[in-house]
Amino acid sequence: MSIQTHVDSLTAKHAEIDKVIAKEQLRPNPDTIRIMDLKRQKLRLKEEMSKLDTRH
Repeated sequence: MSIQTHVDSLTAKHAEIDKVIAKEQLRPNPDTIRIMDLKRQKLRLKEEMSKLDTRH
């Protein structure tokens, strides 16, 4: 797998998590713990993308 393919995959996962967060926030009683966990996952993905981008 090329670096660009990996970055593209991470970007897609990042966008998917964004959608899940938005959907969760629209619920009458959003699960704040789940939202925090999803945001942590998003941050990890962003950090990994940044590391790959600097090496690329």
